[in-house]
Amino acid sequence: MTPLMNSMLAGVVAGVLSMLCAALVIYTARPAWVPLLVSYAIGALLGAVFLEILPHAFHHEASPEAVSATVLVGILIFFLLEKLVLWRHVHVHDVAGLEAHAHAHAHEPQGRTGAMVVVGDSVHNFVDGIIIAAAFVSDTRLGMVTALAIIAHELPQEAGDALVLLHSGMSRPRALAFNLFSSMATLVGAVIACLALQSLQKWVPYLLALASASMIYVAVADLIPGLHRRVDLRTSALQMGLIVLGVASIHWAHVLILE
Repeated sequence: MTPLMNSMLAGVVAGVLSMLCAALVIYTARPAWVPLLVSYAIGALLGAVFLEILPHAFHHEASPEAVSATVLVGILIFFLLEKLVLWRHVHVHDVAGLEAHAHAHAHEPQGRTGAMVVVGDSVHNFVDGIIIAAAFVSDTRLGMVTALAIIAHELPQEAGDALVLLHSGMSRPRALAFNLFSSMATLVGAVIACLALQSLQKWVPYLLALASASMIYVAVADLIPGLHRRVDLRTSALQMGLIVLGVASIHWAHVLILE
């Protein structure tokens, strides 16, 4: 099989398995579990960023300073985008009633969080497709190992993303549809990379950095503050344990596939 066919097959398999994993989480998780399982999602997001995505970005020819600066700029961009969404939300209501409106909606899930996760995950999956294609172009066996490694670390991350989508207020069918959209980005990235690999390679570290920025922002700015609403010792310990489990699942997926 040609590198293009191998890359397309790997992209389809990765997308289908990710979607099945997300569907399992979306349709089996009870509503009462979601606030606690968001802790796992935080760990999975941060684990994917600091154990997988950024190390890949730093291994490319781009300087660490340039990659780090892209992460910083990305976080600021997502901050401004969120501000714009909030500004638009505020200005469709009567300013005189804003304070009461804000208080009434203080504990509602924020749909923008789910949308930002989809954007970040789509960029990440697109870059995964580029990495798979680059490996298959170099060597078929290397491509297979790379594809397996990417699929292995995608599964726990997709489970975490699915929980974030539910937490953001999306219905189950809509959350699954968004997950399918982001999962198919792997196939798109693989096809485009095979057709224009040389011109895309130099952008890989910066795309990875932007994906990292979106995931860091969602975890730190949108999800972690919600955990502080309950400060009792039992809940705090459970939250910390699930965050660690999310990070560990990314690590184990990486280690197991390499060993």
